[in-house]
Amino acid sequence: MHPFCSDSRSTIQSQFNSPAKKKGGLHMDKEQLADKLADIVPLDTATARNMKSCRGCTRHTTKLHVYDWLHDFPELQNATKMVEIQFKNTRKGYYINSNDLQLEQGDIVAVEALPGHDIGTVTLTGKLVELQMKKNNFRDEANGGLKRVYRIARPADLEKYELAKEREQPTMIRSREIAEELGLKMKIGDVEYQGDGNKAIFYYIADERVDFRQLIKVLASEFRIKIEMKQIGARQEAGRIGGIGPCGREMCCSRWMSSFVSVSTSAARYQDISINPQKLAGQCGKLKCCMNYEVDAYVEAQRALPSREIVLETKDGSYYHFKTDVFSGRMTYSSDKFNGANFVTIHKDRVFEIIKMNKKGEKPLKLVEEGEEKSRNEMYPGDLLGDQSITRFDDQDENRGRGKRKSRKKRPDNVSRNKKFKYRKSPGEDKE
Repeated sequence: MHPFCSDSRSTIQSQFNSPAKKKGGLHMDKEQLADKLADIVPLDTATARNMKSCRGCTRHTTKLHVYDWLHDFPELQNATKMVEIQFKNTRKGYYINSNDLQLEQGDIVAVEALPGHDIGTVTLTGKLVELQMKKNNFRDEANGGLKRVYRIARPADLEKYELAKEREQPTMIRSREIAEELGLKMKIGDVEYQGDGNKAIFYYIADERVDFRQLIKVLASEFRIKIEMKQIGARQEAGRIGGIGPCGREMCCSRWMSSFVSVSTSAARYQDISINPQKLAGQCGKLKCCMNYEVDAYVEAQRALPSREIVLETKDGSYYHFKTDVFSGRMTYSSDKFNGANFVTIHKDRVFEIIKMNKKGEKPLKLVEEGEEKSRNEMYPGDLLGDQSITRFDDQDENRGRGKRKSRKKRPDNVSRNKKFKYRKSPGEDKE
């Protein structure tokens, strides 16, 4: 550092710590001190920037990860002054860079808030910001007008921010106790403090409408901050809390999902999933969001399948639909309408052929054609895994034990008794 910078820095710090300033009540806080030092100290040492991300994307530690595929075009990066800022978990905002700061993805910035300022991370700059605003239906009138980006966050800002984050968990626990004391049927799922610690957002879920006016008064007097209540759904609460899903991976709602679409049981019916509430429900208690991922593919594939209500008539008898492998197009039929018996699996083309024959009043001899049956027997010549059964060792052990044992024949009672008292001849009887 330049000697002039070090001298000026020591002068400002001495003014900050001087007894005269403290006695007169004119002493500066840490934020004002940082503003003074920013005019002297270089920007790299007075601010906190994220240097661990590439130019096109931020670090994958945030939920709403964004890739800027236009980062190689400087003219598009300077097309707008709007910047996308992400805060804790699912909250994002759009701010105007009125100070013409050189912002890059991953920079931690201080932005305008009511009241005070908030701390967030830059996730997108340039032309794509306008497209994101249009996609999310952003309206500056609804948010009280456009808000500005103040500066790149300094160590003093980050220190306040970390202290505010440490208060979130105790505040949430205490607010739950207060809500229970007031008899409110609601659950406070998360608390998010503003970057300067002057405001907090309380996220809650409730099945019915809740009058929390008294709750706001108690919370404001308890924590000495401005209170904002925001109602969320069960899926959004699960996304904020996070966890591991039944698939063994991190839950989609806490990893990448930002908009939640309603899920109905018809999605399970299209995919031939058994309607079991315990298996279909996620950790939030609602139907799993992943049930909607492949519904379109199943609906498209089922359009090429015949109706399941049609009964196939053959000379052997009537066959009723039992199950369908949607993507392979193979359908299984049973000779009993209510119980599975004499299963026959055929391709959908064969089903269409039999339906066409039944409409003409004709009946095939069997569901399976002779050529197809022979080809299936050649393809599957018996049980290929019969010798690889996991119980084959148990059978061998039982056979070995049986071979060692000798079979015993039953004898009459008199023979068994004479065996115990065997008759011995006297030496004189042989001579006679």
